[in-house]
Amino acid sequence: MDLNEYIIPIIVIACLIVGYVIRVTPALQIARDYIPLIACILGAILGAVIQDVTVEAIIMGAVSGLASTGLNQVFRKTLNLKEGASK
Repeated sequence: MDLNEYIIPIIVIACLIVGYVIRVTPALQIARDYIPLIACILGAILGAVIQDVTVEAIIMGAVSGLASTGLNQVFRKTLNLKEGASK
């Protein structure tokens, strides 16, 4: 199996948005250190909701959630954005 078979684009986008909202919302700064964990859990839940509740769907969702965290870091490094910047 290829890793690309486990990534669901809509879950990646949803987790990117949730991670961004957590990062820029002052009231949620406490949860900022847990964005990868939140994205993984949210992805697993969304995977189970979008597909049936199976182990494979949960794993696909969790992998997609973690992929959103990695994608965010690639964007930040490519664009040379600083950690505290909201852009």
